[in-house]
Order: sequence, then C-alpha cells, then structure tokens
Amino acid sequence: MVKQGYHHGNLRQALIDAALALIEAQGPQGFTLSDAAKSAGVTPAAVYRHFAGREDLIAECARQGFEIFADLMEHAYNGGQPTALAAFEATGRAYLAFARKFPGHYMAMFESGVNFNRNPDLARASERARSVLTRAAEALSQHIPAARRPPAAMFANHVWALSHGVVELFARGAPGSRSPFPPEELLEAGIGIYLRGLGLIAPDR
Repeated sequence: MVKQGYHHGNLRQALIDAALALIEAQGPQGFTLSDAAKSAGVTPAAVYRHFAGREDLIAECARQGFEIFADLMEHAYNGGQPTALAAFEATGRAYLAFARKFPGHYMAMFESGVNFNRNPDLARASERARSVLTRAAEALSQHIPAARRPPAAMFANHVWALSHGVVELFARGAPGSRSPFPPEELLEAGIGIYLRGLGLIAPDR
C-alpha cells in the first residue's frame, strides 16, 4: 500500500528524497531499492512504476543534483561580474558550497559510478554545469593573444579537478578539520598559483 498522504505525482520525488537520504547516510552503494521503498513507505513493486531499477533511481538523484549545481554556478558566476577573475573564483567557491549543502546529490553525481552515456538527461545536466566554468575560463583569458591563449576547456577542467580534490580531502567533514587552512583558502590559493602559472593573471595578484 502506498503510504497515506502520498498522491499521484509526488511518490516519484518521495523515492528520490529517500534515496538521497540513504546515499548521504550509507553511500551510493550502501542501500538497496527495497531500502529506498521502505524509507518512502511503499512496497518495492511501487518503485518500478517510476524507475527501471536502482541505477535509474540514483541517476535521477544525480541529474537533479547537476541541475541544482548548475543553477548555483550560474548564480556565482553572475554574468562575469564584478570582474572576470572574481567571477571565476566564485565558481570554485560554489563547488565547495554545493558539496557541503547537498552531500547526497554530490555523492550520487560523483561517487556512484552511474553511467552518463546511458542517460542523456543526466549528461545534459552535467554539461550545463561544466559550461558555466568554461564560459568563466573563456572570459578570463580574453586578454591573451589567441596564439598564446590556453584552451579554456583545459584550464576549466583543471580548476574543476582542483575544486573536487579540495572537497574530497578537506571539505567533506567539519570545515578545516583535516587542514590548518579553511578549504576556501586552499582553493583560492591553488587557483591563484595555477592561473599565474598560465599567465592568466599578473604575478602580484
């Protein structure tokens, strides 16, 4: 029986919310479809009305996460204001903020092993988030002559990887609990060193 209070249209989201809570508590591999059904208050058979299986459920958690993430990145980028550098750095900080505020989504997106190639909607959502950082990178490098300009996608991906590393190593628990420096300061310093090395910002910035 469907849990009393659910009506047509919100059971699917209830299952997603249950899965996100289980992912946050036990990791993407730490629960079954039956666990998600029980947490949502429905029979396991009810899950299959909305999802083909466990991976499909996790993929939807990841897709929703990337949509939220892309919105946060867009907000942080703020159309490249007040400066290209400040906007670029803001997208890095948005990465850390997202990982802290939405840990279930973050783990579904980056730690579940879900196959992006089998889910076009998930792939599109992921690309939307990535495109914000690429646009920020392009704006930051416009002052460099085209012949000497590093590929925007390359250093956007490098900063994405740097942000991801700071999250995994220093921002998943209490802020700064495994480092004498706050994660935001680690990320800002790392981005600054990297961008100076590429000649994208002046040595004294």
